[in-house]
Amino acid sequence: MCLFRTGRPPASGLFSAPMSYSCRYRCVGTEETFPVDQVIYRSPTTGELLEVEHDLAALKDRSPASWIKLFDERKGSNKWPYASGVWGKKEWVMPGIDDNNIVSLHEGHTNLFWAERYGASLGLDDLWIKLCGNSHTGSFKDLGMTVLVSVVKQMISQGTPIQAIVCASTGDTSAALAAYCAAAGIRAVVLLPAGKVTTAQLVQPLANNALVCALDTDFDGCMAIVKRLAEEDGIYLANSMNSLRLEGQKTVGIEVVQQFDWQVPDWVIIPGGNLGNVSALGAGFDMLEALGLITRRPRICVAQAQAANPLYLAYQKGWHTFEPITAQPTEASAIRIGNPVSFQRAVRTLEKYEGVVEQASEKELSEAAAAADRTGTFACPHTGVALACLSKLIGSKQIKPGDRVVVVSTASGLKFTDFKIRYHEQRLRDIDSDLPNQPKSLPNDYEAVKRAVLNSI
Repeated sequence: MCLFRTGRPPASGLFSAPMSYSCRYRCVGTEETFPVDQVIYRSPTTGELLEVEHDLAALKDRSPASWIKLFDERKGSNKWPYASGVWGKKEWVMPGIDDNNIVSLHEGHTNLFWAERYGASLGLDDLWIKLCGNSHTGSFKDLGMTVLVSVVKQMISQGTPIQAIVCASTGDTSAALAAYCAAAGIRAVVLLPAGKVTTAQLVQPLANNALVCALDTDFDGCMAIVKRLAEEDGIYLANSMNSLRLEGQKTVGIEVVQQFDWQVPDWVIIPGGNLGNVSALGAGFDMLEALGLITRRPRICVAQAQAANPLYLAYQKGWHTFEPITAQPTEASAIRIGNPVSFQRAVRTLEKYEGVVEQASEKELSEAAAAADRTGTFACPHTGVALACLSKLIGSKQIKPGDRVVVVSTASGLKFTDFKIRYHEQRLRDIDSDLPNQPKSLPNDYEAVKRAVLNSI
């Protein structure tokens, strides 16, 4: 059975929707289509990355109100697999997959945090941070990996000879792949740039028994080798050039709208590295609009670290030229990518969503993360990039005081505790921290403690 073929609809019930829905790969340039259980990543004609196309005409058999009712009923349910924020929208993600082949670790349904105090410091009343790091492996990569590994599990059950799933990673992708493969019983292979991921990120795939190869190169060098490795028989590619990943990641946008009672924010700011998350975000809003659940689009900003800013440089030139760069060291290590594979996808999304691209220096991202932490967050450095770019967009008056803004926080700050410690100990390279906070060493004496407490308030 191919995943996109229709089957007999299940009996109707509280959480049920007819399963006569389908999806397939499509080449944007040629309109060629391929089944999603085929091992293919690019159009053999044009070399363009493929996209997953859903049968929207079939999905329109339910009214917008009916889809809203169904998705709201499933939220928080304990009925497999709908407790997941991804699989609760199964018909919009991967409708033909057998529930028995779904590999889910309860991804999604992450907190949309009202950053009231931090927003007020910037002159915004309606600032929200989508905490995608509140997930099993601590990043938004879980959203895409549940889909990819589930499809691979189904392909294997149908006889496709896949022996391992491989990825290049700056840390978070490898953690997600290793965890989902461990749950599925599939071999995971990850290629990491040696010395350029945090200890917390490195230990995750090791603990989940992945084959971890630390290469003496950067992410782009790892990616070049992974592309070649994926041409070997039995090796399946898990990077975001594989469109299955984007199907799970697109639920970020859908979930944000659902959390606003199906209202659309004015802006969404998302950190950008390999740029698959940008097109995924747009794809979620596209489906909401196409199926009548929303009637307007947000604007999108892609936030890049100044040390790894190829999209920003192309944006400054009006998209006329794109030149890969050698990404320089940055605390935002997960987006230290100089040759993003999803560049064209990201540009199409930004053009459709009146998008902009902004950048943040190491000083700016570090101080933005520290300032936000003082209001209740524990921001990873990539979220710091997005928050710094938010401040710049407010300064340039592109974001207005009354706008509702969502910043996508891509990972848990707990993966980057060394960054936090070095900030507060004034050990970040070439940066004097504005808001350091260190423990006070005191004797075991009540009066000394009392003086310290009273002097601090």
